[in-house]
Amino acid sequence: MMISIVIPIHNEAIGLVEFHRLLRDSIDTLPHVFDIWYINDGSTDETVEVMHSIIGDDRRVHLVNLSRNFGKEAALTAGLDFANGDAVITMDGDGQHSPHYIPMMLELHEQGFDIVLTQKSPDLDASLIKRITSRLFYPLINLLSDTQVIPGAADFRLMNREAVSSFRQMRESHRFLRALVGWMGFRWTIIQIEVSPRIAGSSKYSMRNMLRLAYEAVFSFGIRPIRFAILLGFFVLLLALIQFLDPLISILSGRARELVPGWTTLIISVLILGATQLITLAIVGQYVGLIYEQVKQRPLYLLRDEPLDYERLESQDSP
Repeated sequence: MMISIVIPIHNEAIGLVEFHRLLRDSIDTLPHVFDIWYINDGSTDETVEVMHSIIGDDRRVHLVNLSRNFGKEAALTAGLDFANGDAVITMDGDGQHSPHYIPMMLELHEQGFDIVLTQKSPDLDASLIKRITSRLFYPLINLLSDTQVIPGAADFRLMNREAVSSFRQMRESHRFLRALVGWMGFRWTIIQIEVSPRIAGSSKYSMRNMLRLAYEAVFSFGIRPIRFAILLGFFVLLLALIQFLDPLISILSGRARELVPGWTTLIISVLILGATQLITLAIVGQYVGLIYEQVKQRPLYLLRDEPLDYERLESQDSP
């Protein structure tokens, strides 16, 4: 089989050579043909120069340079657009997705699974805030989204040619690949993996990126937030009816004179109704914004130049 490996990278120059060595150690003994696609997502360090040396040493390597930093989801999409293997494996290039799991993934693929997913074990070395947000991330997504995502799922996965072809048909501008892959519904299995330490540098995935990913997952995969807004409206209506019962009972029981204009009740009611309206408008506005972004039909990514491989690199270096 031809196996394609897609690796998005952003400012990983320090650890790239070591990562590629680990990758070669894991795949060189396997009875398959490999091609390796590194997707440079707008790196500003020496990533391109390091990749030139890697390409010069390994004819299987290709480099795709995006014109700027489009984000990990777009970089993975670019790699899946270029990769043409019988199966395609996506993984991170910082060493946290250990290549030694690749033989296990290929074995499960040969057993008939279209997609092989990975589920990360808890990262005990992560900060307390990162562990808390990671623990809350997936329950929140699964509560608000129509497509369920496996807790701890990683972008380290294998997809066969049919699954990749189906994935390429989905071109929405706001993307969350873990949910997109789950939505496709192919025959899948999952393996547990241990998160390895980063080879070098620090994580590029900030809290802002985490929140953005949660936003993409919630609003791109269903209308549950609108349904929750409807339930909130009915809840506020119920509170209003309960509030109305007190003066009604006083009037029916002949104690209307005892009623005192309820300034506090009025203010609370106005605030509740106002907050409900603002929340509902904000939720609807988010969906309108997604429609606006989609109808512009901008490309998901742009290339700085043609993909680079061993032959093109040699032609560039020759006088």
